[in-house]
Amino acid sequence: MLLQLIRSLMRGEAPGISIIIQFFSIVFVVFCTLPVHEFAHAWTADKLGDDTPRLQGRLTLSPFAHLDLIGALMIFIVGFGYAKPVQVNPRRFKKPKVGMALTAAAGPGSNLVMALLFMLLHHAAAVWYAGSGSVVSNVTALFFYFAASVNVSLAVFNLLPIPPLDGSRVISLVLPSKLYFEIMRYERYIRLAIFALLLMGWLTAPLSYLSGLVLSGFDWLTGLPFRALIS
Repeated sequence: MLLQLIRSLMRGEAPGISIIIQFFSIVFVVFCTLPVHEFAHAWTADKLGDDTPRLQGRLTLSPFAHLDLIGALMIFIVGFGYAKPVQVNPRRFKKPKVGMALTAAAGPGSNLVMALLFMLLHHAAAVWYAGSGSVVSNVTALFFYFAASVNVSLAVFNLLPIPPLDGSRVISLVLPSKLYFEIMRYERYIRLAIFALLLMGWLTAPLSYLSGLVLSGFDWLTGLPFRALIS
């Protein structure tokens, strides 16, 4: 998205309204919904018996406690990124594997919940636009659609079952411990490989396809009450 904006400016063109709205929706996601993702991790860990996130100041919705500069830039550039990981101590969970899986799933789960909420707001604004034709209602509808889209993308990306993403902690519930910890030895190198694949576009296409499927499902589901209302 950011590359589109830069190309438009380099060509001396005014960026389209859609690109501008998308830019501000990503800013909204980075500062308002990424913190919810990390707070969900911290809150779940705390409720399951690990106070490490609380002691490290992560049990908060303040964006400044959670933002990672590179992860935020990745969202602007390729549409997929991350915040500063919440550290947990699995030994403090009564059932370490279950505790880790639930804590990991809480982050992407929060993104999916927010995506559903934003799609509902998108449809509400679309109905408003259909009735009024106002620019404000159209901009509002686009803004919430893009916000939902980014949240779905973050959920899909983070649920990939490869370290250091949340999905690797979720899948640890069914993997033998020896195999899981063997894979985690290479977490740093896998992280670099993921970044490279995203920047080269090799991972972006399949992730975008999966995200599009989820978003389409959310669009259909959340549109049901509004279609019934109109009819």
